[in-house]
Amino acid sequence: MGNEFSYEGVTGTHQWYDGTPHPWEFKRVWHLEPSPDDPDTVYAGVEDAALFRSSDGGQTWMEFAGLRTHSTGRDWAPGAGGMCLHTIIIDPGNLQRMYVAISAAGAFRSDDAGASWHVVTKGLSSNFLPEPKALIGHCVHKLAMHPARPGTVFMQKHCDVCRTDNAGESWTEISGNLPSDFGFPIAVHAHEPDTIFVVPILSDTEHYPPEGKLRVFRSRWGGNEWGALTKGLPQRNCYVDVLRDAMAVDSLDSCGIYFGTTGGQVYASVDAGDTWQSIAEYLPRVCSVEVQTIP
Repeated sequence: MGNEFSYEGVTGTHQWYDGTPHPWEFKRVWHLEPSPDDPDTVYAGVEDAALFRSSDGGQTWMEFAGLRTHSTGRDWAPGAGGMCLHTIIIDPGNLQRMYVAISAAGAFRSDDAGASWHVVTKGLSSNFLPEPKALIGHCVHKLAMHPARPGTVFMQKHCDVCRTDNAGESWTEISGNLPSDFGFPIAVHAHEPDTIFVVPILSDTEHYPPEGKLRVFRSRWGGNEWGALTKGLPQRNCYVDVLRDAMAVDSLDSCGIYFGTTGGQVYASVDAGDTWQSIAEYLPRVCSVEVQTIP
């Protein structure tokens, strides 16, 4: 992560898997998010659950210590993949507002450019927690937002697909008729703020599509009512996963959508999911897919 770090000493503890205190460690980068207004500024989400910013193209980094030292931080605990800060969303119309998601602490919002943070988990429920509606401990897998509607954020979590229309102050489950409410990625159509895409996975222990059918599900109504998009995707004996950063959309008028699998395939749709084609095969497991539109 560049040549130099600047952060307040990594002191204190968070919870470990067995509930015992564990010292903070910075192990690996989970997500990089460019600033919407400055090409030299980039944000990094790392394990354990820390947020950094570089303002010089990655040469030096500064931690937003107000997040990791939040009053609830001592009670944060890792999920199956570690305690990773994997989602960073910056409101392009209000650069003071940011959202992050941490597995398995929950979702957080800053209204002062990262200086302080609020837990935004009201309405979430997780049946693996001793108290299902607890403030923290929800294993959020991914957040997505359309820039034209920054108060609406969509969430795929360990169980349930959810949305908020008040910047995280409260959440509503929108899993509706999905064959499974477990999954990792969630994406929003480039031009339709109420059109969203998810890829259901059978369960937290069985990481493959229900019935062995690789299906992207689309809702044009902001959730609850979902349709399966299957044309061009394998519909039998398909036992792959689609990870949280392995789905992306482009900004073309028709809104292309792309995703990769743990089996090494990459699929693309040029018509918002109506039809699919394989554009790469025999790769290692695909962890991340990004799209760049050439002018």
